[in-house]
Amino acid sequence: MKRIFYILILTAVFTAAFTTAPAQEKWTLEQCIDYALENNIMIKQYLLNSTYRENLHEQSKNNRLPGVSANVNQGFNFGRSINPDNTYENINSASTGASANANVLIWQGGTVNNTIKQREFELKASLEDFQKAKDDVTLNIASAYLEILFAKELIKVSESQIEQTRLQLERTSALADAGRVARGALLELEALLAREELNLVNRENTLQIAYLNLAQMLELDDYSNFEIAVPEMPEIKSQSSLASSAVVFDRAVQNRPEIRSAAHQLSAAKMQVKIAEGARMPTLSASAAVYTDYYNSNQVDFGNFSDQFNDNLRESVGLNLSIPVFSRFNNRTNIANAKLQLQGQELELEAAKKELRRQIEQAHVNALAAMKRFTANRTAVESMVESFRYVEEKYSAGRVSPVEYNDAKTNLGIAESDLIQAKYEFIFRSKILDFYNGIPISL
Repeated sequence: MKRIFYILILTAVFTAAFTTAPAQEKWTLEQCIDYALENNIMIKQYLLNSTYRENLHEQSKNNRLPGVSANVNQGFNFGRSINPDNTYENINSASTGASANANVLIWQGGTVNNTIKQREFELKASLEDFQKAKDDVTLNIASAYLEILFAKELIKVSESQIEQTRLQLERTSALADAGRVARGALLELEALLAREELNLVNRENTLQIAYLNLAQMLELDDYSNFEIAVPEMPEIKSQSSLASSAVVFDRAVQNRPEIRSAAHQLSAAKMQVKIAEGARMPTLSASAAVYTDYYNSNQVDFGNFSDQFNDNLRESVGLNLSIPVFSRFNNRTNIANAKLQLQGQELELEAAKKELRRQIEQAHVNALAAMKRFTANRTAVESMVESFRYVEEKYSAGRVSPVEYNDAKTNLGIAESDLIQAKYEFIFRSKILDFYNGIPISL
C-alpha cells in the first residue's frame, strides 16, 4: 500500500509540473524582425564595414597631429676610427646615441581636411548601407511571416471543406442505406473526400516549408518547436485607399537609405577631386629634433656618461617647403580619374532614384491589383456560398447529381483560396508602400 501511495504522489507531482509548465512561446512579427536584425550574418558584415569606415575617419582626423619618434643606438668600433674631436686613431671605442624627432604637416593644398571630409561621407554612406540591409531583412521576414499566415488560413479552409464533406458523406450513406440515393453518389463523395484530404496534406507540407524558410532567415539552430503568433489581421474595406506612387516617392527619395548612401558617395567623390587637385600644391611642414651621444674608448677618457650626454646635447627646428615641379603627369591623370569617378557617382545617384521610383510604382500597381482581386474574389465567394448552399439543399433532396455537388464545392474552395491569397497579397503590398513611406512594418 505504501508503495502504491508513493507512486500516486510522484505521479501527481510530475503531472502538476507538466501541466503548469509554460507553453512554447509563439513569435510575433516584431520579435522575428528584432531577432533577425540582431543575428543575421549579412547585417553583422555591414556593421563591421561601418566600424571599419569609422576607424578610417578617426585616423584621418588624427593625421593632423604631429608625428613623434625616438631613437637609441649603440655602436662598437675596432681599429682605425674617428674620435669625437674628428681625429683618427687606431683604437677600440664604443658610442651611444639618443634622439627624438617631431614633424607636423602645416599645409598640403587642403588634402588633410578634404580627406577628413571624404572619410566622413564614406562613413555616412556605410551607415546608410547598414540601414538598407536591415530594411531588406525586415521586408523578407515580413513576407515569410505572411506566407505562414496564408498557409495557415488555407489549411483552415481545407479542414472546413473536409468537415462538410464528411457530414455530407454521413447523410448520403444513410440515404444510400435507405435506398433513396444510388451507391454511386456515395462513391463520388468518398472520392471528393480523398481529394480534399490530399489537398490538406499538400497545404500542411507548404506550411512546414514556409516555417522552414522563416526559421532559416532567422538562422535558428533548433526550430523543431518554432511557431508564430497569429495576429488580428486588419480588415480590408472595399473603399481602402492607397497613397499615390508620386507622393510616396517624394517622401522616400528624402528618407530612403539607398538614396542617402548614393548622395554621400557623391559627396565623397567630390572630395576626392579636391584631394587630387591638392597634390599640385606645395607642401609646408615643420620639424624639430634633439640629439645627444656618449663616446668611450680604451685609451682616452672623454668624460663620464652623464657629462657627455649633457655636453653633447643638440637641438634643431626647421621648416620644409616642397614644391611639385613635374610628376610625370601623375597628378593630371589622378585628377582626370577622380572627375570620372565623380561622374560615375552622379550616375549612381540618378540610377538609385530611378530604381526607387520603379519599385514604388510597381508596388503601387501590385497593391491596386491585389485590392481589385480581393474585392472581386470576395464578391465571388459571397455568390458561391449562396450557390453552394442551394446546391447542397437540392443534393440532400436528391435533385442534384453528385458531380454537380462536387463541382459546386470545388469551385467554392477555389474561390475561398483565391480570396485568402488576394487578401494577404494586398496586405503585403500595402505594407511595402507604408514602408517606403516611412511607416514601420507591423501587424
